[in-house]
Amino acid sequence: MSRRWHDLTVVIVNYNGATWLHRCLSALFSQELLPGEVLLVDNASTDHSLEIVETFPEVRVLAQSENLGFAGGNNLALRHLDAPCRWVALLNADAFVGEDWLAVLQRATQDAPDYAALGSRLLEASNPRILDGLGDCCHISGRVGRLHHGQKDSGAGPLQEVFSVCAAAALYQRSALEAVGGFDDDFFCFVEDVDLGFRLRLAGFSAAVVPRATVHHVGAGSSGGRFSPFAVYHGHRNLLWLYVKNMPGALFWLFLPLHLGVQLAAIGRCVVRGQTRCVLHAKRDSLLGLGHAWRKRRRIQSGRSTSVYAIFTTLTKIP
Repeated sequence: MSRRWHDLTVVIVNYNGATWLHRCLSALFSQELLPGEVLLVDNASTDHSLEIVETFPEVRVLAQSENLGFAGGNNLALRHLDAPCRWVALLNADAFVGEDWLAVLQRATQDAPDYAALGSRLLEASNPRILDGLGDCCHISGRVGRLHHGQKDSGAGPLQEVFSVCAAAALYQRSALEAVGGFDDDFFCFVEDVDLGFRLRLAGFSAAVVPRATVHHVGAGSSGGRFSPFAVYHGHRNLLWLYVKNMPGALFWLFLPLHLGVQLAAIGRCVVRGQTRCVLHAKRDSLLGLGHAWRKRRRIQSGRSTSVYAIFTTLTKIP
């Protein structure tokens, strides 16, 4: 009989994820260590997602009449957590966990209690010999990326510290999430987990990946793929906001020319792919939201408890 992690809630934000949802939930409920609760936010899906969820009566559903995005959906779930919940695991509908996923993460919280966020070893669902990623990184230019994405999987190594965890399958201390205000609703989706990870670091928290916590991940399943107009728009819009809000002190001004260069290079790549209108729309909207992002920056930086140098050491410098 499976044990239960009573003070853990698993949160799944779903939007038209019927293709993967049954496999996702089946794998979750096949765990050797079951969660205390599973909370699914459905972002106004128009497929048969809710019919699938009904076959899993243990799932508590928050069905929405509009799409709140990944950021807003998770924030809604955070406001509806049961009182005893101390840990929150986020899981994408297109992510399929190994049977010991939660057991491995629980042991990691005991062996490495200082980490506020613990990520998983993500493998490509279509080819499990290839890594989807081992956490996220942030370059000094503000460019973000998935560590070791597309590389051959070398197996489960020891726990390793990362800049931030990928929220497709990750565990967070509830108190840490509440301390930084959760996700930024304005991001909607894409880069929102790196933004959260950056703010956690600024507030004095740290993150690590637990490679033994294995998850098979489709990736961008409900957004049409990494280079869909939806993904391109949100990803490129949010990059400027990430940099403006979070890059601390002198680092902001020191690396601003590099950041602007990265922005121009990204526009160029999109133009080559025939996505000129989409990327220019994204950059226009990011500039329109710049004032709001700057006001957030003032609040975030005024509460920063980590030194500028400490943040610098966690940023990637290699091009």
